[in-house]
Amino acid sequence: MTAAPTPRPYGDDPAQVYDVLTPPDGVTHRHHTVVVVHGGFWRASYDRAHAVPEAQAFADAGYDVALVEYRRAGMPGGGVPGTLDDVRAVVTAVAADEAVADRLVLVGHSAGGHLATWAAGQDWVTALPGATVVGVVSLAGVVDLRLADRLGLGDGAARAFVGDPDTRPDAWALADPVTTLPPRVPVRLVSGSADETVPTAVSESYLALARAAGAGEGGHPPVDLEVVDGADHMPLVEPEHPAFARVLAAVAALAPGD
Repeated sequence: MTAAPTPRPYGDDPAQVYDVLTPPDGVTHRHHTVVVVHGGFWRASYDRAHAVPEAQAFADAGYDVALVEYRRAGMPGGGVPGTLDDVRAVVTAVAADEAVADRLVLVGHSAGGHLATWAAGQDWVTALPGATVVGVVSLAGVVDLRLADRLGLGDGAARAFVGDPDTRPDAWALADPVTTLPPRVPVRLVSGSADETVPTAVSESYLALARAAGAGEGGHPPVDLEVVDGADHMPLVEPEHPAFARVLAAVAALAPGD
């Protein structure tokens, strides 16, 4: 078990903070930092507290960890573009933090998978001073916003986050990860075959669109999808569940220890 997280601000809002966890004594350090972006359909009622066991599990596996918070829909400054601005700001802050390793893997679950994968498509993700983002792992991520909207996921969560697509088309273009394909860094998608909260079809759509845009070819970073048989939505972030071993393997593929 790791020590209690140490909160660090990256902005003036109480939600603009991240916690640092480091590997416990006796655990081999993997010289990478896992940036954990929690889910909750971008809603204010879900904060990073529920992701603490996941973050601790990554630290226990030898990674430095930054468990990030961000302004969410229903909060002052939350939604689009504010939440996206927070993602850039917190990744930049972690990149400059000398307390953690300078090779970053962004790991997001559900709405956090959307935010991490969105970052993978931004030019700034490959131009961070002091650190390198080596890849993204999306766990049941909402990585195709318009498909999520058509499927009605989270009782209209995408519209609550972005706004009406008819009146805010620019916001939808800005926020949807499929708008900026292929990604600038490798993306590994992990989804449970029994997930009805964010069905595997959402990850499959992003994968198909990314490969059609050239991902994995001509020097573009690859995009891959692993489907965990029988897994539902939450087991991917539950360290005691067998599915979490697949998550650790996905991270290790991007962040081999050295």
